[in-house]
Order: sequence, then structure tokens, then C-alpha cells
Amino acid sequence: MNAQVKLEEMDVGYDIPALPGMAEAEIQTPCLILDLDALERNITKMGDYVRAHGMRHRVHGKMHKSVDVARLQERLGGAVGVCCQKVSEAEVFARGGIRDILVSNEVRDPQKIDRLARLPKTGARVIVCLDDMANVAELSAAAVRHGTTLEVFVEMDVGAGRCGVIGAGTVVALAQAIEAAPNLRFAGIQAYQGAMQHLDRYADRKAKLEAAIAMVREAVTALEAVGLKPELVSGGGTGSYYFETASGVFNELQSGSYAFMDADYGRILDAEGNRIDHGEWENALFILTGVMSHAKADKAIVDAGLKAQSVDSGLPVVFGRSDVTYVKCSDEHGVIDDPAGVLRVGDKLRLVPGHCDPTCNVHDWYVGVRGGKVEVVWPVSARGKAY
Repeated sequence: MNAQVKLEEMDVGYDIPALPGMAEAEIQTPCLILDLDALERNITKMGDYVRAHGMRHRVHGKMHKSVDVARLQERLGGAVGVCCQKVSEAEVFARGGIRDILVSNEVRDPQKIDRLARLPKTGARVIVCLDDMANVAELSAAAVRHGTTLEVFVEMDVGAGRCGVIGAGTVVALAQAIEAAPNLRFAGIQAYQGAMQHLDRYADRKAKLEAAIAMVREAVTALEAVGLKPELVSGGGTGSYYFETASGVFNELQSGSYAFMDADYGRILDAEGNRIDHGEWENALFILTGVMSHAKADKAIVDAGLKAQSVDSGLPVVFGRSDVTYVKCSDEHGVIDDPAGVLRVGDKLRLVPGHCDPTCNVHDWYVGVRGGKVEVVWPVSARGKAY
């Protein structure tokens, strides 16, 4: 009995794209597939790096939104917990058994603050960022109301131009207010330089990080002078983690995309001028898409269009092939330039998405493949959790 018959007998319809045991060719498209061997190598490699350099790695859950992937990162990579950007994401990871959760963002809505203050009751350590003195009282009141303790990072703007304060004096004032507030604990600093993560040249990324590190070092020195040495100084991404590691200031990394890789990150260059997806990290995440039409001799039409991916960082790249190119898309269709007419209706292609984070957020499932066979099917646990 083949896997397709089993799928029908289970009466689950086609809202699940595959079952364990299926061949990759049988997977319903468009869907996300994970090359489990590549994924595990990426996770293990980062884990080995972190351990060798005495760092902590708090993986970015907003990238994959998956409890199963986070657990794999804990098991194979020694991850200490996750970052989330939204309270709803944090709730999913807490329910999934993740026990160290950072909401690496500001939380200001009263209902969201109330939900956040309940989360420590799950047994998880919960940390949140702030950049405004008024937020200290808001968080404290909610934690007192629920009889919990929230830990707090002061977020610094070290070049991203988004949230965060500038200046050591402001950092110290906020840290002192946090430490004095009932049911809050000052846990450290978040200093993530997001604006430079995708700069192509290694030297350009390094220059941006040097400026950021100088700002953080000044703040840490000022905190130590008033007896508030931060337990954690957290930041670092896939495009910069080696700079934060070498700084002597940061002790926690927040890298996320390294595990899956995407086309936008893949093009940036390492210190030797090589693309980071040509040695440093492997592509492990793909949109599997099928050819649905070839009515025009030089164009194949696939079923992965805008609704299957985010193209904010560019179009996807056809993996492992130079003879065909994904050239444009509409809601439900992708156009593949096929000048030699090598594709046929029913053929399937692996696409490397331009930007993995928002692409993952529009899918319900990851289909984990090893050796051409489906091994696991994992839900995108926090899919759509944007509040």
C-alpha cells in the first residue's frame, strides 16, 4: 500500500502535504521541505562554534516558528532557548516546553503585557526588552498582579534605527529603574545590529559592528560602575555572529537564518570573499514546487507564486540548476525561464526562498526529507502569530 493511499484512508484530506514514508516526488506542492541532513549539519556546526567560544546561543524562533526545530536546536546545537518577536509566539514556545524565552521586542499593549506576565507560570524563564521608562511601571504592575517575575533587557539602538535607546547614561537609568521595580529583574542588554546583517562585504559588516561594540562596551562599563553588571549581553545574527563573539563584550548570540539559509543571506561574503552558502552554511529549506503548465516552449509555469513565499528580499533561486531560472510570479503562479525546454508538466523543483522568515510564516507544515524520502512532518507551530 503506497503512502498516497494511506493519506486518503486517514481521512485527513490534502491539508497535510505528505506523510512519513512518501517519496519526495509524491509530496503535494507548493510546500516547505527541509533537507534534514543539511539542517542537522548546520545546527551542529553552530553548536560546536558556540561551545568552542564559550558563548550562549539563543536561537531566533521568529525565523522558523517551530517548536520541533527549536527542540532540535537544543538537542544538537546546545541552544539555551529562543528569541520571539511577539507574545503570541512566546506563548506557543512556552506551551511547547521551551524553558528560556526572550521576547526580543518591546511590549506596550496592556493586554499583551498581561499575557506576558502570566508566561512564567508555565515554568519558563521569560525576558522582555524595553526602551522607555514608562514601560518599567507597566511591566512591574502586571508581574505583581500575577505573582510572577519578569526579567528585562534594556534594548540599545546600535545602528538598526528601530527600537532601543542611545547612550550609556540612559541605559543605566533604565537598568536602575528595572532593578528597583517590584517583580522585575534587570537581566542585561540587547544590542542587535540588524541593519548590517545583509551587507555583502565582510569588511562593511565589520565596520558597522565595531561601532556597535564600542557603544555596548561603554554601556557595560557604566553599568558595572553602579553595581549592575549585566548577566547577559545579547545580539548577533547570521551575518555577524563572529564579530560579537570576538568582542569580549557579548556573551549571547541570536542567530536564526543559519539553520535554513535563504537566497538573500546566501549571497553575502565571508572574510575570504566566498558566499556563505558555499561553505559556511548549507541550504536546508526549500519551497517544493511543481510544473503545472508548459504551453509556451520556453516558459514553464509552477504552482509556487506570491502566496507561497515572500519576495521582499528578491525572487527565489532554483536550487542546483543553472539551466532554468525563476523570473517572475503572480498570486498562484511562478514563471520559470526554460530556454531549452527541459522541464515537463509534473516535474518538481526545489526553490531557495529569497527570505526564509516571512516565507515560513505562510505555511502550515515542514516536510522533513532524508535520502529522497519523507521522514517527518512538523507543524509551523507559531504560524500567523503576529500579536
